[in-house]
Amino acid sequence: MSVLSRDEAQTRAKLLDVHRYTIDLDLTTGDETFDSRTVIRFTARTDADTFVELKPALLRSVTLDGQLLDPECLDENRLPLKDLTAGEHELRIDAAMRYSRTGEGMHRFTDPTDGETYLYTQLFMDDVQRVFAAFDQPDLKAVFELTVKAPEGWTVLANGLTEHLGEGRWQAAATPLISTYLVAVAAGPWHSVRTEHRGLPFAIHCRRSLAPYLDADADEILEITKQCYDRYHEKFEEPYPFDSYDQAFVPEFNAGAMENPGLVTFRDDFVYRSAVTDTERQTRAMVIAHEMAHMWFGDLVTLRWWDDIWLNESFAEYMGYQTLTEATRFTDTWTDFGVARKSWGYDADQRPSTHPVAPEAVEDTASALLNFDGISYAKGASALRQLVAWLGEKDFLAGINTHFARHRFANATLADFIDSLAGATERDVHAWADAWLRTTGVDTLTPRVAPAADGTCTLTVEHTGRRPHRIAVGLYDLDVADEGRHLVLRERLGLDVPQSAAQPIGKRPALLLLNDGDLTYAKVRFDPGSFETVRAALSGLPRPLTRAVVWNALRDTVRDGELAASAYLEAARTHLPHETDLALVQGVLAFATTQVTNRYLTSEERPAALATLASLCRDLIRRTEDGDNPGLRLIAVRHFIDVAAHPDTIAAWLADGTVPGGPELDPELRWRVLGRLAVLGATDEDTIAAELDRDPSATGREGAARCRAALPDPQAKAKAWDAMFSGDDLSNYLFTATAQGFWQPEQADLVREYVQRYYEDAVAVAARRGPAIADAAGRWAFPVHAVDAETLRLGEQCLRDADPIPALRRKLVDQLDDLARALRVRQA
Repeated sequence: MSVLSRDEAQTRAKLLDVHRYTIDLDLTTGDETFDSRTVIRFTARTDADTFVELKPALLRSVTLDGQLLDPECLDENRLPLKDLTAGEHELRIDAAMRYSRTGEGMHRFTDPTDGETYLYTQLFMDDVQRVFAAFDQPDLKAVFELTVKAPEGWTVLANGLTEHLGEGRWQAAATPLISTYLVAVAAGPWHSVRTEHRGLPFAIHCRRSLAPYLDADADEILEITKQCYDRYHEKFEEPYPFDSYDQAFVPEFNAGAMENPGLVTFRDDFVYRSAVTDTERQTRAMVIAHEMAHMWFGDLVTLRWWDDIWLNESFAEYMGYQTLTEATRFTDTWTDFGVARKSWGYDADQRPSTHPVAPEAVEDTASALLNFDGISYAKGASALRQLVAWLGEKDFLAGINTHFARHRFANATLADFIDSLAGATERDVHAWADAWLRTTGVDTLTPRVAPAADGTCTLTVEHTGRRPHRIAVGLYDLDVADEGRHLVLRERLGLDVPQSAAQPIGKRPALLLLNDGDLTYAKVRFDPGSFETVRAALSGLPRPLTRAVVWNALRDTVRDGELAASAYLEAARTHLPHETDLALVQGVLAFATTQVTNRYLTSEERPAALATLASLCRDLIRRTEDGDNPGLRLIAVRHFIDVAAHPDTIAAWLADGTVPGGPELDPELRWRVLGRLAVLGATDEDTIAAELDRDPSATGREGAARCRAALPDPQAKAKAWDAMFSGDDLSNYLFTATAQGFWQPEQADLVREYVQRYYEDAVAVAARRGPAIADAAGRWAFPVHAVDAETLRLGEQCLRDADPIPALRRKLVDQLDDLARALRVRQA
């Protein structure tokens, strides 16, 4: 398939004005394909040749201005339009299009619980061509009119309000000017909860088998939606620009959510079938806030080309967390951002694949797809948080509102945005953008504390990097009345880095913490005295966000080989039993398990680490016996299951259907226990099949696939491998579940032969099945447990000789860099 280059897009944008798409979809023609008829009305500014994109199963006819064109002229995904004359044109295309099982284009899913079928579109980047013909680039905005024929009993959702015309036909209201990738359709026997807010129709939707779970959370979801809607209207002068606000929770969705105007689609994992923590509810709320921010950042004002992805994602990420904090019961969201999201940005920014937040040249759509990563989201949001700290929120919002007014229903670039900000302040925003948005890498800030003659101290910050930082420095003293178990904030100083002079700080504090409050994006280090205080009294710091900064600093020093991985485990064992913030407990345990125990420690050291983590989780379970903190107890139970080295305790839980003292084992916990028992060789196929009979849902099918792939049996491994790499039947979710089960550190000898096979087979399946499966193959099917020089050598050889498609190449580059880092950590 030909990918669209930036140069081609710029040439076509100069040639065409696209006015209107009239699209007619027939979803009643079978299980494999649907019919798509498109009329595109556009103007050519000059005489020229161009092309339109589509990826049909069958192209029946093409008519340009009443003249038939030869369908055989279709070249891969491009249909040439030759000898266009200046003026108005009408293009008609009739095609059959394939349904997707990988979450791209028009995804088709049949619910195993009740046999009902659901369809939805995901047209991001260049997948609109899988559904209808289009001039597929973000700066050729148009009006979209859509009609859909669907089976009787179905509901059709779209960007605008839909009307049932009878006999299965639905008409959607015409959209304002939007980009092709933002068109959305969702069709099926949806369960819907509808309401109205400020005169606007609001609704949430899910498949029928999830109806009881959506109903249980409907009030919370709708309340969050309304609170964010109201807060955005306080911030933004431009009102919400579409005619309704639907949120559809759809099956087998590849991302967290997608910001289609008026019809946001979410992965339906956010409809909780099992118990979740309040932090997980906060995550769902943040995604709601993030996607609503896109109605302005991305949908009303859209990037001109994919080099400005950050104008969408960084802003939605920043606004999502900030607005949630301001408008909802989730008032401490930046702690979760610091521990769960920011590390994603730090990790991505230290790999060979790093790129600026705002890269200057993204050559084509295949390259652009790779930039939806921790840099465009987490680093970009961190940069904006630093911008607000430096600029002030008043001027920041003034610049944003200028930007909306100048570019509403149009497209804009980084230069446009910076110009809008510059008009709201006397500060040099252009210089700030050059330093923060055009550079790569993570700065490091290290404190140097020097005694003065009068017994006081001064602080100098050693700065590795090029960016200016406005930070807070926390000075903490031990609480002597509490035998030094807690720390008391003496003072929080404002500091600009680089400094103009050493900063007086009075007597030496027990802990000096750079970037207290987490307002900038940088790694921080401790002076020796502060590090000793951290080891002894980390859990005694008063604010969760402060503790998050400290835990992130410890994480960074482990990854950089400056702190022994075992020391991180010791800190977790010492301080997590006293931690109250759920995001911190979850984040620290996740890093301690997946990275420290499974990668940074050797196979000989791993059993002792598992025992340490199991003991820690037992302490947390005992601490929560009174039922006062069910979220903390749930986290502890989950992680105890994941690190169990012996099956007896968790097998007894499964047999009893409960953990003594709670919680009862809901479907998520039952599959988690069974998955660990499979790894330990303490269950079998019959037990897995019986559990699937008990839970025949889509999630149950994924759980069974994960468990079967985890069985320590050569035949089970061979079957799982063939399902992933030899056949094309697995959906994106079942592929991922199988991959998650396959590699286990406990089974390194059993799967050793597959490490070499992985590279060849992953390249082949990625080329055959496309970017979504390539991403899954690189993310989940990579042999993460195999931390050795031979795995690294084989991967480097694959990159050099095998020519993997871009989506897989990027994942392999990242995985191999993480593998090389793990080897360095072990050696250090």
